[in-house]
Amino acid sequence: MSNKTVSGFSKLSKKDKLKWVAKNFFKDPEAVMHVIKGFWHKDAEQQRIIDGFSENTISNFVMPYGVAPNFIINGKEYAVPMVIEESSVVAAASAAAKFWMQRGGFTAEILGTKKVGQVHFTWTGDPEKLHEDFPELRKKLRAEAADLTANMEARGGGILDIILQEMTHIEPHYYQLKCTFETCDSMGANFINSVLERMGQTLQSFAATHPAFSDEERDLTVIMAILSNYTPDCLVRATVTCPVEDLGTFPGGMSAEVFAEKFSTAVRIARIDPYRAATHNKGIYNGVDAVVLATGNDFRAIEACGHTYAARDGQYRSLSHCTVENGTFKFWIDLPLAVGTVGGLTKLHPMAKTSLELLGNPTAEELMMIIAVTGLAQNFAALRSLTTTGIQKGHMKMHLLNITNHLAATESETKKAVKYFADKSVSFSAVRAFLESIRSAEEVEL
Repeated sequence: MSNKTVSGFSKLSKKDKLKWVAKNFFKDPEAVMHVIKGFWHKDAEQQRIIDGFSENTISNFVMPYGVAPNFIINGKEYAVPMVIEESSVVAAASAAAKFWMQRGGFTAEILGTKKVGQVHFTWTGDPEKLHEDFPELRKKLRAEAADLTANMEARGGGILDIILQEMTHIEPHYYQLKCTFETCDSMGANFINSVLERMGQTLQSFAATHPAFSDEERDLTVIMAILSNYTPDCLVRATVTCPVEDLGTFPGGMSAEVFAEKFSTAVRIARIDPYRAATHNKGIYNGVDAVVLATGNDFRAIEACGHTYAARDGQYRSLSHCTVENGTFKFWIDLPLAVGTVGGLTKLHPMAKTSLELLGNPTAEELMMIIAVTGLAQNFAALRSLTTTGIQKGHMKMHLLNITNHLAATESETKKAVKYFADKSVSFSAVRAFLESIRSAEEVEL
């Protein structure tokens, strides 16, 4: 066994894990251990909580935590927390929020909150018998999961429906129970999965003991019981609208009318062309993911759901829509979002808890609206840049500080670079040339 394989790694202490990694994978173990330890939380109790979120932890990975102010959503003011490392995203969201603040703000509404889980199983018996006895089975499934659903039902949630889906035309002997749930202010993954696993047990017991089934039909195999991250009926709509003339004017003297037509055409292109749609929707998730991360929710589940929803008619399309009709500009997004404001990391992670307090301790439905609005704002900002000045002008201005840091510029050199590039195009080579020129000039003076 080589030095780079290990047995019992998970049982090592955190320090011993770090020592093993540093010794076996880095040229200067002491230096890398110093760097990694530098990101440990100074509060030992906070670090203990953070370590508990995952496995084999040796440090923390820091991400910038920003705030986008001036969001007006359904008449209420918000400063939105955003965790993201990409330059210009928070600035763009803030700019879009301010733009629409002066035009009535955003509106948002919940279109549905149903979540989905499935029990996948195979059965070689007579399909008609299973369908005929399903009403009895449905009652038994609910009854035997009652102890798991009681608390959720007390909060107004629980199992909404259970249907039997026969899939034997796709896969031999394949069926599924498709269940819908209401999980109130929790994301509900653990609740749903626990209920589904109990249903799997009930299902097997039902097949094994029901008198309608022959001995040959008692062998029912549960393949898996798991929630689905595709929740098309857990949906929120965010919208902005105003008279076209109220959009104002844009760089280069572009009129509101020209801007509105270019903007709406850009959205239609993203509805038509999957190549454009992928980048278009990525921009939406720049905003969505940033708020999801800040509030301790699962951005991976939310992205998986959103991209599936974008392809629900068989072609991947834009998640946002735009119309210019009868002198009115309307831009909106329908976004499936399964989020929670109780349970999980929302109360354990100190910054997630802080984010929710910053937002006024919203319900899950209110958080859905805030997230969707932020995604729409991000999309508006990106399309406004693309259809006017181009995306790079603003993006590279924000990226300037990353470039100066990469080139080890001093604080004084960075200030000079910011001033110099105020009216010039920013690129890595241009910034490097500028820094070299001022450094050469300083050497001559010396």
